[in-house]
Amino acid sequence: MAVKSAYITRKLSKAEKAEKSNLTNSGFTVEEELQAYKEMLLIRRFEEKAGQLYGMGFIGGFCHLYIGQEAVVVGMQMAQKEGDQVITSYRDHGHMLACGMDPKGVMAELTGRRGGLSKGKGGSMLLFSREKQFFGGHGIVGAQVPLGAGLAFANKYRGNDHVSVAYFGDGAANQGQVYETFNMASIWKLPCIFIIENNRYAMGTAATRSTANAEQLGARGAAFGIPFEQVDGMDVRAVKEAADRAVEHCRAGEGPYILEMMTYRYRGHSMSDPAKYRSKEEVQKMREEHDPIEQVKARILNGKLATEDELKKIDADIRVIVTEAAEFAQNDPEPDASELYTDIYVNG
Repeated sequence: MAVKSAYITRKLSKAEKAEKSNLTNSGFTVEEELQAYKEMLLIRRFEEKAGQLYGMGFIGGFCHLYIGQEAVVVGMQMAQKEGDQVITSYRDHGHMLACGMDPKGVMAELTGRRGGLSKGKGGSMLLFSREKQFFGGHGIVGAQVPLGAGLAFANKYRGNDHVSVAYFGDGAANQGQVYETFNMASIWKLPCIFIIENNRYAMGTAATRSTANAEQLGARGAAFGIPFEQVDGMDVRAVKEAADRAVEHCRAGEGPYILEMMTYRYRGHSMSDPAKYRSKEEVQKMREEHDPIEQVKARILNGKLATEDELKKIDADIRVIVTEAAEFAQNDPEPDASELYTDIYVNG
């Protein structure tokens, strides 16, 4: 969901805009820096609230939080256009918010309520929105990758210039269907961007213990002739820059592209994971030195793009949005029993 700002009201001259853009030391404009900050902060605050609701018993089953990885999906969405499709794994709340979905509908789905975006039947892992071109939320590890290629095949068949973006993690990168998909996507030159969200831990095992050459998973695409880049997934500017190249490549009919986002999750694999396989010092070091939101905040303040009070106002407004979403999700009715018989495919 786009979080609009009404706080920086004075219009800047062209010279001021150019000067302030240069102060960010990136290709981002003032507006892009603020947009990235707001979108990432919305995801962070939403996930923090989801964690609270899980602890209170309002969210059941598994719940996988995206805290720490916000720059990946926000940077990617900044390079996409309306009509492009997104498909991902079960760590999907942040992706839905970045696609512009109502936080109330996302949170209501987490609590299994009627107003949820999957009518309360999908829960945390299986969210879906055809309207926003978001095709899941998938609980089976790596299952979304061939489906993402299928979306890209449909785009090519229809002759449009839309791009499919398929996200998967470092653990899923070892699944066989991933490489079958790479092969088909390369042969057919499908407009698909494969995003490896390498957060360094596949469930409870460090990637370095379970995966050969774990620091360069994207290089595996070279066997299929697919270009790849390894990207600092904690820096939204680096993500957007790489995403622009990948999107241009796909829209030009050059086939698929792989982006390996080197990122980090601060919480356990899911809310039931105490994450004892890594030290608190390791997590704290990532928070202090590489946090994606704090990086943008520092650039905004150092470049005088906004004041500390203006950023506090943005945070306060986002907290209101998230609180309202949580209240809606706790009070919305549960689905009627008749919903058990809808949205079912029967073969035969």
